[in-house]
Amino acid sequence: MKSMGLFMIAACAAAGVLFTVCSLYSTNQVIYVAMDGNDQNEGTLESPFQTIAKASSEAEAGATVYIREGTYKEPLIVQHSGTRHKPISFQAFEGEEVIMDGESLNTVDGNRALVVLEDKNYINIEGLTIQNVTTDAMDETVMGLFISGSSSHITVRDNFVKGIKTWHEEGNGHGIAVYGTDSMKDINIIDNIVEDLKLGTSESIVLNGDIDGFTVDGNIVQFSDNIGIDLIGYEGVANNPAADYVRNGTVQNNTVHHISSSTNPAYDGEYSAAAIYVDGGKDILIKKNELYENDIGIEATSEHAGKYAEGIQIIDNLISNNHYTGIAIGGYDEERGGTRDTLITKNILYQNDTKDLDGGQLLVQYNVHDNEIKENEFTAGPSRIFIANFFQENKDNRLIENIYYRESEEEGIWIWKGEEYRSFSAFTEASGEEASQYIAE
Repeated sequence: MKSMGLFMIAACAAAGVLFTVCSLYSTNQVIYVAMDGNDQNEGTLESPFQTIAKASSEAEAGATVYIREGTYKEPLIVQHSGTRHKPISFQAFEGEEVIMDGESLNTVDGNRALVVLEDKNYINIEGLTIQNVTTDAMDETVMGLFISGSSSHITVRDNFVKGIKTWHEEGNGHGIAVYGTDSMKDINIIDNIVEDLKLGTSESIVLNGDIDGFTVDGNIVQFSDNIGIDLIGYEGVANNPAADYVRNGTVQNNTVHHISSSTNPAYDGEYSAAAIYVDGGKDILIKKNELYENDIGIEATSEHAGKYAEGIQIIDNLISNNHYTGIAIGGYDEERGGTRDTLITKNILYQNDTKDLDGGQLLVQYNVHDNEIKENEFTAGPSRIFIANFFQENKDNRLIENIYYRESEEEGIWIWKGEEYRSFSAFTEASGEEASQYIAE
């Protein structure tokens, strides 16, 4: 094999195409950073750099930057892009605890973030604790990680993001923020823990704008005062208005709990924060998530009139004990958009509406049409409401083979186009539900 490699290199050199095959034989760059290092050093394990900034400036395509244990009070601003075969990785060294602390972080263009990627490609961020980015100012947005521009092929994995807080009642904060101001692809948010955030009117993990292709998988999002995972369109983020929405992605295997806006001063005590929220996204699979003790389990709609969440597949999620409702579709009032061409199937919705807010297990709101609700298991909570639909603008929706479990001695309640039914047969006649069951336990 060694002789074949030498032959290939010689052949490439002779042909003047070192960019292709020969690049596979080059040694990737490895850079080390340590608290007791020096930026005049060589950046090796024995002679590390001291600052993350120095390492970032030196890291070229194919580099791995290993950060040694300690607390670093500086941001990671990624300076260079990797390539398909040579990504750039920034990661904690061999399981050591690397803390990036934003206590003394400066604000740049109204944003304060500890990890920043703008117009960068093929970057991995792994194994870092990212904490303590706070503000009292209304016009500052605080973030743990901020990815923007045309950044693509980005993986954020196995990080611990906490203590990102805006203290202003009209402020904004994010744990992980991905803003596709230009075209983005292949964004991966995997196996992170995001907790203890004060978010103002913003979200724990957000993908917003022109993002085509993403995965949000295996994250734990908990103990924060606004939306857990948000996938947004039509907010004017993207430079291309026709592509200003998140699409073609998967949200799966996440655990989201204790997400509530009830203590958030921006919401005046309302229970309105969803664990997973699709606001104008398209063609998104939401599967095998566990969502409990939030305000809402999953919400899919658009906040913008004339726009929709569409092509959403909500499959095989466990949604329990949420304050307002389990799943919500449609606009919350007649000034919003709606939900269409969406599939809700094989979900378990168990005793949601714990605050007796008339949201039931499934809340069907304004401008909902051409959706299929099939083979779900509903168990009513304290309100006894299975399905709550207070709007007339509900058409061509199909309810098929759902199972409704009654655990209390009192009959369950269904609300359809504003009419309340306490008889399952009357509800099925009104709604056209097919081949479903009502079981008293």
